Amino acid sequence: MTATAQAPRPKASDYKSATPPVWCPGCGDYTVLLSIIKAMAALGLAPEKTAVVSGIGCSSRIPAYTKCYGFHGVHGRGLALATGLKVARPDLTVLVAGGDGDGFSIGGNHFLHACRRNVDLTYIVMDNQVYGMTKGQPSPTTEPDWDSALSPGGTGIRPFQPLVIALASGANFVGRGFSGDPNRTAKILVEAIQHPGFSFVEILSPCVTFRPEQRGWADMVHPAQVEPTDDPSRAARRIMTDDGFNLGVLYRGDRPVYASGRAGTAEAASVLEEEFAL
Repeated sequence: MTATAQAPRPKASDYKSATPPVWCPGCGDYTVLLSIIKAMAALGLAPEKTAVVSGIGCSSRIPAYTKCYGFHGVHGRGLALATGLKVARPDLTVLVAGGDGDGFSIGGNHFLHACRRNVDLTYIVMDNQVYGMTKGQPSPTTEPDWDSALSPGGTGIRPFQPLVIALASGANFVGRGFSGDPNRTAKILVEAIQHPGFSFVEILSPCVTFRPEQRGWADMVHPAQVEPTDDPSRAARRIMTDDGFNLGVLYRGDRPVYASGRAGTAEAASVLEEEFAL
């Protein structure tokens, strides 16, 4: 009798491509990438059954650095692309990587409706409260009094609150991680990927080039003092009183997931194409 050979347990390095990242030295996105591939390994995801989609920005380079299928889309449209992919191919695990500018400014409308539709995908936003790729412009999450050469005296505009917006718009899972704690962040991502429906994870990822003061985030972040809730009202109260540095899973909902295939069969689509043929 011969023992059945078992496939070796995947390692994080098995999901990393040979393409070297080109972020600035000290960028938090390096360890966010580590967290993502650690989560993939923990779940044993098949690379050929996993897709990573992005828009434009420093963080949106992520697809090139994994061995999974990837799509580097246009600015702010990562969620639209990923939604179409997941609905057409529900057998795939679909992750979306982006930043605070890409996701909450030009992509803000897509963000709202992706939460509302509750398609089963995971949205990972690296939030550094600045446009790093375009040399330090304030982003939607930048504090109003942040003084810089491009916004002397600050913008004076109230910052976008991504966790609040995600919850109010119907996201089924809401969490926050920190790039300086890749192991904890990887665990949050594992939960997000496993949770049915639209999962949103904000990852605080310092931009040490244009916002060197963010190095201090390492001393400001802390685990959330409360357990995750499935009550949106309770989650809203927690998020609205949050200091912006609580880490962990904040909300796990139970909304029905968008049913892929609702639009009809492939046969029906081919008939429609024939009707419009010239």
